[in-house]
Amino acid sequence: MLKLCGFSLSNYYNKVKLVLLEHDIAFEEVLVIPGQDEAMLAHSPLGKVPYLQTADGDLCESQPIVEYLAARFPDKAIFAPDAWDAAKERELIFFIDVHLELTARMLYGQAFFGGTVSDGTKTRVEKLLTHHIAGFKRLVKFDPYLRGDRFSVADAAAFVSLPLVGLATNAVYGRDFLLEAGIDWKSYAKTINARPAAQRVMADKKAYIAATSKPQ
Repeated sequence: MLKLCGFSLSNYYNKVKLVLLEHDIAFEEVLVIPGQDEAMLAHSPLGKVPYLQTADGDLCESQPIVEYLAARFPDKAIFAPDAWDAAKERELIFFIDVHLELTARMLYGQAFFGGTVSDGTKTRVEKLLTHHIAGFKRLVKFDPYLRGDRFSVADAAAFVSLPLVGLATNAVYGRDFLLEAGIDWKSYAKTINARPAAQRVMADKKAYIAATSKPQ
């Protein structure tokens, strides 16, 4: 059986998990925390999660994992059957993972972990995110899903990462850049959370937070 390794606080772990659940692919969860010890690096070269354990070996990085699942389980139609639609789904995932989340990640130290971001980083991230969010808005429909009336694999990426972008910018700048640009990610998240797979992901995330927040 496939083993998804990571932890439920990771948005990229949850992206893969949501895809697995949505498409009814059997898998086992293995709790793994990122690290730099040799045992971890033997599975994930940068010590990151998620990684997927398969009969052929380990595979890291969320998008290659999703692509592997789509190729291994073609009957699950993880991507749209039409080549153009599938390419547009991949385009959106790239925008979300790289242009939005990876850019906003530079703020997480201050937004979520009590650190401080330099003024130079704040200025650079604000400029980048403003530009990237405007581009993202040109691609999406939110009717009610990113591509229209059908849930797609791109929604799995958006559901786990758009809230982080909104929350991080609000925490650091006092303004939610997504809401400010007219992207109502909160209503969108509620739409996705009506799906049983998303409810499972969020329930597991909350349970993990509760368990790790208990005083020792």
